[in-house]
Amino acid sequence: MRILLIGYGTMNKIVADLAVEAGHEIAGVISSSQTDYTAFESIDEAKADVAIDFSNPERILPLIKQPFTTPLVVATTGQKEEIVAELQARSKAAPVFFSANMSYGVHVLNQLLQSALEQLGDYDLELIERHHNKKVDAPSGTLVKLLDTALDARQGSYPVYDRSSVSQPRSVDEIGVSAIRGGTIVGQHDAIFAGHDEVIELKHIAQSKDIFANGAIKAAESLINKSNGFYDYNNIF
Repeated sequence: MRILLIGYGTMNKIVADLAVEAGHEIAGVISSSQTDYTAFESIDEAKADVAIDFSNPERILPLIKQPFTTPLVVATTGQKEEIVAELQARSKAAPVFFSANMSYGVHVLNQLLQSALEQLGDYDLELIERHHNKKVDAPSGTLVKLLDTALDARQGSYPVYDRSSVSQPRSVDEIGVSAIRGGTIVGQHDAIFAGHDEVIELKHIAQSKDIFANGAIKAAESLINKSNGFYDYNNIF
């Protein structure tokens, strides 16, 4: 594939290296950074087979508000609802893929969470995410996805982000949400079900950022053979 990179931070630098190793070609970049690649201003200008985005809402939103037909993989977190709405509108003219987390393992974690929610309805649920100290948004896009899954399954429940100002027992309708930032933690997400005298934990640990880059490349390899439409890990493969 000829791949257009949208953004050229840490993640798309890894995508570039792994893509070239896999036999793909980098067609160019859309970025404010100086690179050795050809610079473009719009998605279709590069005439690439696919575009892979690891940037930020300020960069990707203006691009997807313009018409394009190039298959597009979007991994930007933050302003999820607005990004997804724009992608769904553009999916009539191009195949587009979105995931708040490019790890297929995280998709499996979410599937396991759905199953656990069906079977552990009377257990207290706490969701915790850990990331490096350079991550800007909190909670992470992945934890928001897990929380959405829990809220859909537990009608009437609500998230609690901070208990420091509350002096009362935990409500049965609460879903605890915690974000930890420190060091070089790549990423960890935990769903903790606490019942009477027992605890069940679901956990995903990212040991390198390669898993996200490889996930985006594999999604792109599949997306270029798809018809126009909106795809995620539930239907891309």
